[in-house]
Amino acid sequence: MTVAVVTGADSGIGRATAVRLAESGMDVGITWNTDEEGARRTADEVRAAGRTAAVARLDLTALPDAVQAVDALADGLGGLDVLVNNAGTGTSTPFLDIDHATVRTVLDVDLGGPFLCSQHAARRMIAQGRGGRIVNVTSVHEHQPKVGAAPYCAAKGGLGLLTQVMALELAEHGITVNAVAPGEIATPMTGQEDRDVRREERPGIPLGRPGDAREIAAVIAFLAGPDASYATGASWVVDGGMLRMGPQAGSRLTSGDWRRP
Repeated sequence: MTVAVVTGADSGIGRATAVRLAESGMDVGITWNTDEEGARRTADEVRAAGRTAAVARLDLTALPDAVQAVDALADGLGGLDVLVNNAGTGTSTPFLDIDHATVRTVLDVDLGGPFLCSQHAARRMIAQGRGGRIVNVTSVHEHQPKVGAAPYCAAKGGLGLLTQVMALELAEHGITVNAVAPGEIATPMTGQEDRDVRREERPGIPLGRPGDAREIAAVIAFLAGPDASYATGASWVVDGGMLRMGPQAGSRLTSGDWRRP
């Protein structure tokens, strides 16, 4: 695998993944939506690892035309072997209060965008004739619900099943498709980027802390590399044990605060 495209690589998990893939020997296409400066900082880190970087804007609320950015990056880098669908968004709005426009935006960015990006990438991989890797970044909320996140959970759950369908249909072309489902990770989305996760206490998580973006990037890099050649159609949960706490956490709650986003 020599060329990867990582969507939403201007910060957080996307940036950590782009750098990790560069360190493993890949040239990397980097997309951004609102933070061009952040994307260029990621590109600088990729180049510091000795690899080629290219940057393009990808606004997944402007489907389907926006997905042409994936093709443009692949053209500029000379091919496409790995696609990481990392770009995403979410809400913290009660189900009864959320408006249709917000629902549509979340579904487009978190589900429609990865669907179309994967189509473009897979067609290119098939034409190249050397297989490929697609990794969809979902969430623990691919598997379990969260109050105030109805469209986000719907999109991530859908992306999890889409991953399985893609894995079945693309296997004959040597393309593997997996999901990585992070728990609470120290990123801009959770307001924790650049914090030392070892100093953050999370009593409800068995490992006792949030995750670092680089811990997610390591799993993505494994799935994008040669050692994962027989792994496809799975969701790789990386959450410090969070999902295992369902009944245990429920039995220990002391207030109804969980009902509010």
